[in-house]
Amino acid sequence: MLYHLLYEQLQPYFSPFRLFQQITFRAIYAAVLAFVLALVLGPRVIRWLQRLRFGQYVRREGLESHYKKEGTPTMGGVLILAAWLGSALLFVRWTNPLVWIAVGATIWFGLIGFLDDWQKIRKGRSLGLTGKQKLLLQFSGAAVIAWLLAHQETGNIAPTALVFPFFKFLKPELPVWLYVPFVMVIIVGAANAVNFTDGQDGLAIVSANYVAGTFGVFAYLTSHALIADYLDIPHIPETGELTIFCTALVGAGLGFLWWNAYPAEVFMGDTGSMALGGAIGTVAVATKQELLLPIVGGIFVVETLSVILQVWYFRRTGGKRIFRMAPLHHHFEKGGIPEPKVTVRFWIVGFVLVLIALSTLKLR
Repeated sequence: MLYHLLYEQLQPYFSPFRLFQQITFRAIYAAVLAFVLALVLGPRVIRWLQRLRFGQYVRREGLESHYKKEGTPTMGGVLILAAWLGSALLFVRWTNPLVWIAVGATIWFGLIGFLDDWQKIRKGRSLGLTGKQKLLLQFSGAAVIAWLLAHQETGNIAPTALVFPFFKFLKPELPVWLYVPFVMVIIVGAANAVNFTDGQDGLAIVSANYVAGTFGVFAYLTSHALIADYLDIPHIPETGELTIFCTALVGAGLGFLWWNAYPAEVFMGDTGSMALGGAIGTVAVATKQELLLPIVGGIFVVETLSVILQVWYFRRTGGKRIFRMAPLHHHFEKGGIPEPKVTVRFWIVGFVLVLIALSTLKLR
């Protein structure tokens, strides 16, 4: 909105509005505005959730240290979405198709999470939508997103090509009938991976911010013809606006962390975690960095694998466990490490993974 109003309409009359042509300028202030919105709206959203009695349910078979969290307002993902999308839509160029695909993914997966949270709250226990219901809704939305991305203009690379990190010339082009299911798995996997990680105060939102910030960098570099040519990465002009989308997420995430830091005053719930995961997966595909996602989002991958392995081993052995408790962060917490220390250590590992992901720009 501001781009179209201030740059396209009013810039001829007031030259400083030329700044709004710059992606970097809009990206910075999208992050700042999203952060401020999350800070300002935070207390109001928390009180609103408290009035509606949208409190967290804690399983009795879970960690005893988490019993005190019962009743803490959940579904705080609405705060993230309000600050994030409110800021992003002010600063992006609305004519960009990738922006609307990313926004659509965010809203769709956020709605699925909202329905899941609502069911849990209404029933007063930990059971929301069934696994089949969630997967059906997730794959339905992911199919539309994948089909749209498979038919977008992608500059100097085929829309269905895969770019392998660390390998300069390995860019195989998949047929659409194979690429679309692959992208569906990426997006749905990302949504559920963030959801699994959301089990400790501040863990999921900081991990998501790492990934969003990294893909924001890749989105900008990919959109810049000279930089993309120098780094030998795909040049996709339309991804530049996704930089703003990602920085707005980072700003909103930092604002949410203000209220979600230990001890949390609000939880994001599935509303936030699924929206974050769906958006991150979509941006990864749009920037042709879907194969980088397991590296920069390694925390999400490990958390998800710990759940899969735990369930598989439990069924295979008739009740035995690999981990004390899954996801992995609970394994360490159940081993006696305080929650804040586990969370900060995961943040440290996540930051190292960001550095490794960024190194792929030169190691190819």
